[in-house]
Amino acid sequence: MIVNLYSGPALEPVTLDQLKTHLGISSGTIPTDMTPYTCIASGSHAVVTSYSLLGTAVDVLGKTAVVYLTPVNNGTNGTVDVKIQECDTEGGTWTDWATGAFTQVTEATDTTIQEKAYTGTKRYIRTAAKTLVAACEFGTSVMVWEPNVSEDDMLNELITAGRLAVEHDTNRKLITQTWDYYPQSWPNCDRIKIPYGNIQNGESTTPVVTYKDSDGTETTMTVTTDYLVLTNGDQCGFIVLPESGTWPSVTLYPSNPIKIRFTCGYGAAASDVPVTAKQAIKRWCANNYMNRGDNVLGQTVSYDRTYDNMCNLVGRLRDLDFL
Repeated sequence: MIVNLYSGPALEPVTLDQLKTHLGISSGTIPTDMTPYTCIASGSHAVVTSYSLLGTAVDVLGKTAVVYLTPVNNGTNGTVDVKIQECDTEGGTWTDWATGAFTQVTEATDTTIQEKAYTGTKRYIRTAAKTLVAACEFGTSVMVWEPNVSEDDMLNELITAGRLAVEHDTNRKLITQTWDYYPQSWPNCDRIKIPYGNIQNGESTTPVVTYKDSDGTETTMTVTTDYLVLTNGDQCGFIVLPESGTWPSVTLYPSNPIKIRFTCGYGAAASDVPVTAKQAIKRWCANNYMNRGDNVLGQTVSYDRTYDNMCNLVGRLRDLDFL
């Protein structure tokens, strides 16, 4: 049987969000992946001549961290100096991070926010500050980013692969798609069976039958005059001769002489697809999401009976004898 896909589905029966719900995962967002921590609380800080104004320690191990210095208003001739310190333990000996000094804040720059990404290797960081000449208003904070790994591309690919798997295992097409079927000769009976079931026969989906003679001249047959369409529910449909009709008697072209372009599937919307088929897709996706490596020789590979049962509930087209 020779069949080629002419026009694939416009969408999948299962959405990305539906699969995520089934798997119990999410890709994360900026609000959920980023956490701000106050290091030195914003406010007016009195003169401190040494780096003894210490911020709260923040755990940044294995995460991306950006430290912010947010000045508000310096007192007359006041200056603010801030640096990042690091330590392996929260209560251990803190040292200055080598490149962690911010540019000194003066009255001329007391509205400019500074930021510095921490690229060190310690578990904890904090800020230490000193204020000279006059009290100054400022604060420091640490934004910690620990994103969930987004697997959306892989999940979308799994959905497509899952739909293809269910279609293969049931010999059906689930969502509206158009195929070209190439019988190699006219049958000895009055009908040609069309694969995949759920043949559509509407205003824009009527199967079109064409054939080429030995010279390669293509002729399009006329529906209702030259042939009829028997959709046959969700089973395999047929191209049928009208009463007293005959198949063309010309000598056919030697390669793929007959083409039947047909549209099949439960419908163009995901809601048209049976819930059992969608459950089978999600089951297939879940199994292949959790088992992404190769099967190891000598290990037992489990058989997914639930997926198999779902395919049975969809209904398998077992008779695939075609021309």
